[in-house]
Amino acid sequence: MDRLRAYQPSLLVIGDVMLDHYLWGKCERISPEAPVQVVDVQKESVLLGGAGNVVNNLLSLGANVSVLSVVGDDDNGHELLGMLEALGADAKGIVREEGRKTSKKSRVIASHQQVVRFDSESKDEISEASSLALLRACEMYLPHVDAILLSDYGKGVLTTAFTCKVIELAKKHHKPLLVDPKGDDYSKYRGATLITPNKKEASIASKITIKDDESLRKAGNFLKESLDLEYAIITLSEDGMAIFGDTFHKMPTVAREVYDVTGAGDTVLASLAYALTCGLCMQEAASFANAAAAVVVGKIGSATVSLDEVDAYEHSLRTATSESKIKTKEQMIRLLKAKKGQKIVFTNGCFDILHVGHVKYLEVAKSFGDMLIVGLNSDASIQRLKGQSRPINTLEDRAYILAGLESVSYVVPFEEDTPLNLIEAIMPDVLVKGADYEGKEVVGSQIAKEVRLVRFVEGKSTTNIIKKVQTQ
Repeated sequence: MDRLRAYQPSLLVIGDVMLDHYLWGKCERISPEAPVQVVDVQKESVLLGGAGNVVNNLLSLGANVSVLSVVGDDDNGHELLGMLEALGADAKGIVREEGRKTSKKSRVIASHQQVVRFDSESKDEISEASSLALLRACEMYLPHVDAILLSDYGKGVLTTAFTCKVIELAKKHHKPLLVDPKGDDYSKYRGATLITPNKKEASIASKITIKDDESLRKAGNFLKESLDLEYAIITLSEDGMAIFGDTFHKMPTVAREVYDVTGAGDTVLASLAYALTCGLCMQEAASFANAAAAVVVGKIGSATVSLDEVDAYEHSLRTATSESKIKTKEQMIRLLKAKKGQKIVFTNGCFDILHVGHVKYLEVAKSFGDMLIVGLNSDASIQRLKGQSRPINTLEDRAYILAGLESVSYVVPFEEDTPLNLIEAIMPDVLVKGADYEGKEVVGSQIAKEVRLVRFVEGKSTTNIIKKVQTQ
């Protein structure tokens, strides 16, 4: 995850931008006029949809994003441009076409279920003048971006002639080009770096019904070879994805809860491009995209994902490395925003020489909630507390060993003599200290909802270990 934070790629998204309009409510009766639900609308929201959701995902991940598309010269088009600009995307390349209707999909959601959707849009191919304007803009942006993403929703922007020209330009400038395709004829995507159809789309395009791993392999290899791609990736919803490069690899995923697959393909396209341009290999990028999609299908509506949410998801599956569990205070604050609803347990200490007493203490502490955060004294703060001969082990070593324990969710070093500032930032539900604090004031007790004292294992301490070593 650190490699993804180290670089901010610049990406160009080309495709069908649209508005996703949601009417949220509840249903408690059937209409007397017809056998349909009556939805009591309680709130309304408008999000970026289509290629706009790809843009939104890239911005959420931290990329610089430019957008090329065509919208109508109407109120919806004006609203869409305003939303893109407000989010920080470069929308100067978007063309307004007279007489065209900007795509808007309106969904009625009742009790977390989509009841009905109605669309207002133009699906005709964009005009020749609009296509030429987009090509000019594309030629202007290409030298300054790391990759191009084509998000095709079949609404007329990515015409065959225009798409082929963009791929030709990408090759000329040696820029990777990733495609989320649409339709039953993928010939216009020939020569792209990779495509990301879902299972149903890949079945239609390859004319191979995907029903098992053998047919999946045939369909993926057919698309890769016939379209002269470097990679073909077939997304399999909650079952993960299949990668076709020099070899075939099926990558499963574990989505904790699947509420809505809307926009999952957008997230895969965005996260793949983001990870690849940050220097990850295809296998690593696909794994990242897989996790990002798993986060998104746990949300309702076209959704975005952040690096912190992916980080939190990977930790929830216990697939995180020890190194990735070591966080700064600022990183921990961001992560906690992605883990709302969990009961947070906090404890702190020097943990200089890890022993059985520490391990049992931390296991008990973890049992008090969903997540255990360990505040770890820096080397300098230990010297101030225990003298110049301590610590025996450096902060880096102590943090890594602690993070390797299953009971420890995160380790956060701090420089001060007490963890008060860290506790104020984390706002834990439960504060845990040793039983020797009984009758004493526990730092941060006024902040946590609850203080729990845990008995140490008799005779087990770092001081005793040091004494034993010194006498031998």
